[in-house]
Amino acid sequence: MKINKAKQTFANLPKIESIGTTLHRLLTVVDYLKKIVINKITTITRRNIFDYIQVEGFWWAGRLEETDFLSRMFDLERMESFDVRFSNVTGDIWQHRINNSDWESNWIFSDSRFNLLNCDDSIFLNFLCEMIHPIVRIDISDTSKLLQIFNENLKEDNYEIIERTKISGKPIFIGRLKIIGKESILKKASDIKQMMNAEYVTQQVNLMESSIENSTHVSIGLAKELIETCCKSIFEERAETYDKNWDLPRLMKETTKLLKLTPDDIPNEVKASSSIKQILGSLSSVVQGIGEIRNEYGSGHGKDGGFKGLQPRHAKLAVGASTTLAIYLLETNQLRK
Repeated sequence: MKINKAKQTFANLPKIESIGTTLHRLLTVVDYLKKIVINKITTITRRNIFDYIQVEGFWWAGRLEETDFLSRMFDLERMESFDVRFSNVTGDIWQHRINNSDWESNWIFSDSRFNLLNCDDSIFLNFLCEMIHPIVRIDISDTSKLLQIFNENLKEDNYEIIERTKISGKPIFIGRLKIIGKESILKKASDIKQMMNAEYVTQQVNLMESSIENSTHVSIGLAKELIETCCKSIFEERAETYDKNWDLPRLMKETTKLLKLTPDDIPNEVKASSSIKQILGSLSSVVQGIGEIRNEYGSGHGKDGGFKGLQPRHAKLAVGASTTLAIYLLETNQLRK
């Protein structure tokens, strides 16, 4: 009885070949799933951008040859050719864009090898940023127009392209996921860059706002540095001297004295004078708090292997407080020149 039951059980087991086939199929599915890219920038957004580019008459490669432009992002030598006469895509491009000229001008938007309609978001954003790179496009008005087209469409998927830095006075752009709730921070950052028209400050503010989500320790460290830069620039603009050994609270205290922003500078007869004095007296607490957060969690000091940083909301608090304070000091300095 037991023998017959064992035979029946064995007969119900899958054959060895079946198990091997099943494993092979599973591995094939796993490999396929690994290649699937879950994108947030939809095909609709991508098509809209490409349509705008074509309607507005912008040439995607700018002042570069097509292969020179594409090689800035792709390894063309390793990309397959659809023409048996050539070993890679470079030969295809030469044959069909230069020799025969039988491809349409905007072939790149639909070529499956580059797959711009479905490629990873980072590749797509990089393509757009390269289109407005100063090496590719020299007309500032064209760059501004394209940037507007890109961001008007990307905002639907919560992405944006922003200036990351400059080269020879020309902007270099980077694409990123928009930081929800940061509009006021960006507005204040823009105001600071206008009032402190300095390349270093611009880079400082750009890096600070772009690192809030992914590198909170960097943005917190830069929040402290922004206040320091702001205070020192006010001293220098007024041809006043400051001690380089002052810590941040002392530097802030001396700056408020210079601008006559201490509580003692507010006459008692001024309406709401007590509230104003309380706010001004709290400035030192804000600065001290930012300095302490930076010392514990910022980028200014080395950390051990078990270090855990703060959350983006904490970085937003530090960045928001520092930018608000910087604008207040700079505006006061301008009014009291």
